Amino acid sequence: MESLMQTRGPLFEPLELPCGLKLNNRIAKSAMSDSLGDGTGHPTAAQMRLYQRWAEGGLAVSIIGEVQLTSGYAENPGNLVLNEASDLERFRKLARYGSENGTRLWLQLGHAGALAYAPTSNPKGPTAFNLQGLRCAEITSEEIRQLSSQFATTARLAQKAGFGGVQIHAAHGFLLSQFLSPLFNKRTDGDGGAIANRMRLLLEAIDATRAAVGPTFPIAVKLNSSDELEGGFDEEDALKVVEALDRSSIDLIDISGGTYFPGAKSASDRSGRGPYFLEFAKRARAVTTKPLMLTGGFKTRAQAEDAVASGAIDIVGLARALVLEPSLPNLWKENQKPEPTFPRFSDAPEGGITAWYTMRLAEIGADKETPAFGDLEQSIQDYAARDEYQTKVWSAHFGGR
Repeated sequence: MESLMQTRGPLFEPLELPCGLKLNNRIAKSAMSDSLGDGTGHPTAAQMRLYQRWAEGGLAVSIIGEVQLTSGYAENPGNLVLNEASDLERFRKLARYGSENGTRLWLQLGHAGALAYAPTSNPKGPTAFNLQGLRCAEITSEEIRQLSSQFATTARLAQKAGFGGVQIHAAHGFLLSQFLSPLFNKRTDGDGGAIANRMRLLLEAIDATRAAVGPTFPIAVKLNSSDELEGGFDEEDALKVVEALDRSSIDLIDISGGTYFPGAKSASDRSGRGPYFLEFAKRARAVTTKPLMLTGGFKTRAQAEDAVASGAIDIVGLARALVLEPSLPNLWKENQKPEPTFPRFSDAPEGGITAWYTMRLAEIGADKETPAFGDLEQSIQDYAARDEYQTKVWSAHFGGR
C-alpha cells in the first residue's frame, strides 16, 4: 500500500487549469532555448525527436523555449519563428511529435529585446543603452503597441498548428522582463515609471492573445520573482504583477528568476540543492488563486513532491534534470531514480554550462546521448560553431539585420 501511495503521490495527480484543460500530472518541462531550429525559423527532425522523447517520458506539459514572433529580435539563430510567413505544416509535424502520450506541447512566445542576438538583429529595449556587453536602441511607442498583435498572431497560429497552449515570456531579462524592470525601463511615457505602467505591455499582450485564441486555449506567463540585480525588478514589484495576473485571463504563472544580461549570474548556473524561488512562490500563493508553476533548482523527486504537497505550487518545472534523464517522470512514477546524476564543472566560463546542456539536447534529438558526460570545452566549441553556421543561414534567409 505504501508503494502505491508513493506512486500516486502529489506529482501524479491531475490538475485542471482555469480554461478547463486537465493536465495528466504535475511535472512540466520548462522552456529552454534548444537552438535546434534550422536557421530559417523552422523545426528540424532532431527537434521533433527531442520533444517526442520528452513526451514518451511522461510529462504533463512540455514548453518549447524562445519561439519568436518575428525574425528581427531573436535570442539565437536556432530559435523557431512562427508568423504568417512560416510554413505551418512543418510546425504541425512538431506539434504531433511533441504531443504524443497525452503530453501538452506549448510554445513560449519570445522577444529578446535588448538581448537580441546582435549578428542577426538591431537590439531594441524599453530604453537605449550603450554599456559594455549591452547596446540597444529604444523601442518606439508605435512599435510597443504593435507587439500585442504580434503575440496574438503567433498564439493563433500555434493553436491552428495543433500546439496545446502558449506561454508569454516575461522573465530572464528578455523584452517583457526589461519593461518590468526599473533598471532597464527608464521611460517617461505610459510604459515607464510606476509598476502599473511597466506591466502595461504584458497585460496588453495577454488580452490580445486571449482574444485571438478563445477561452479554452491555455495561456501561461513566465515571470521573474526578481531579476536579482541591484535596482532591478524585485519581489515587491513581482507580487504586484502576480496580483494583476490574478485578475487576468491566464491559466498558469510560471515563477523563475534571474537574467541573462552580460555579467549577471543566471539562475540555472547557481549552486545549491534546493528549489531557488520557493519562498517567493509561497508569497505569491497568498495573492493569487491561479495555478503556480515553479522553475529552478529541482533536482530530486522529494523536493518536487514536497513543494507540490505543501500547496505552495501546483506544477514543478524541470529543465536540466530532463536533459540528463528525458524519462524522469516515468522513472519517478515507477519509484526509480529519485535524483539524476548532475555533472560538476569547475571554472566554467560564462555561458559554458548552458552550452554543454544545449549540445546534450542535440544528442538526445539524435538518440546519441550516453551516460558519460561529454567534454565541456568541446561542447563550447561545438555550440559556437553551430551558432556561426545558423547565423549564416539566418542572414541569407531573413536578410540579416
